[in-house]
Amino acid sequence: MKHLLIFLFLVALSLFPVDPHKKQKSFVENFSSSKSKNFRYGSTGTPADFKYKMGVSSPSEPETTILSLKLNPDEKAGPGKGPEIISKNFTHFGTYSARLKVPDVRDKQPNVGAVVGYFTYHEDKDLGLSEIDFEWLIADPRIIYVGTWTGEHGKLQRIGRIINLAEGKIIETISKVNYDGTPTPLTGLQNSPERIQAIEDYDASAKFYTYGFDWESDKMRWWMLHPETADTVVLWDYQGSQLGIPQHASKYRMNFWHTQDWSVAGHPNSLEKPQFPFELEVDWMGYKK
Repeated sequence: MKHLLIFLFLVALSLFPVDPHKKQKSFVENFSSSKSKNFRYGSTGTPADFKYKMGVSSPSEPETTILSLKLNPDEKAGPGKGPEIISKNFTHFGTYSARLKVPDVRDKQPNVGAVVGYFTYHEDKDLGLSEIDFEWLIADPRIIYVGTWTGEHGKLQRIGRIINLAEGKIIETISKVNYDGTPTPLTGLQNSPERIQAIEDYDASAKFYTYGFDWESDKMRWWMLHPETADTVVLWDYQGSQLGIPQHASKYRMNFWHTQDWSVAGHPNSLEKPQFPFELEVDWMGYKK
C-alpha cells in the first residue's frame, strides 16, 4: 500500500509540476510595517542594522513611512555589497512603479561614487540575464540612466539611454555588447522620443518623484510622473526590435551601493568612497500584471 501511495504521488507531480519560478500577483508595498510581505533583504555586504529599515518616518516627509537604505562608509564597492531588497517571488511582464528620493550629497561629498538602483534582475543558468534598470549616480541627481541587460556572460547585450532631465537633454541612446563594448547609436522607433522637454529644476534628491516602466514582450517604456501636473513623462519608448528586451521572469529590486569605477556623465571624479551614511528614501513600490 505504501509503495502504491508513493507511485500515485509521483504521478501527480508529473501531471502538476511545481513551478520553481513562482509568479508574483499585483501589489503595492507601502513599507508601513517593519516587515514586508513582498520583499526580503538581500545584501551580500557587511551586516549592519542601520543599512536597512522599513516602517520608519521619512526625514524629508515626516508624515510618510518609508524603506530606508543607508550606505555603510566601511563597505567595499560593488552592487551586491550595499543594502538591497529583493522580491520573494518572480515578476514578469507588466507595469512597475515606485516613489523615491535619492540623497543630496553635494554639500557633504559632491564626488561620491554611489548608485541608486530601481530594477529587475535575475540570471537564469539556461536563459541568461533578465535585467531592467532605473539608475541614479547621486553625484549628479539631474541625470537618469535607463536600460536593460540580456544574454549570457561574455556576450551581454545592453540597450540604454542617459538623460539630463533638468536640461531636457538626451545624452545618448545606444546598444552595445558587454560593459566595454563599442556603443552603437539607436535610431527610429528604438530612439523614441528623440527629444524630451526639460522638467524645470528636476533634482532626484530634492524631493520624492514617481518613476515607472512598462515591460512587454516586444517593447519597453520608461516614464515618470510630472511633479506639477502628474502627467506621464515618457523618458524612453523602445519599440521596433526585440533586441535587448528581456523575455524571462526576474526579481524586483531596489538597492544602493558604492561604485569605484563608474562616474556620472560629465563628472569623471565622482568615484570617491562614501564618507557618510547617505540615505535613500523609498515611499512605495508597485507591480501590476
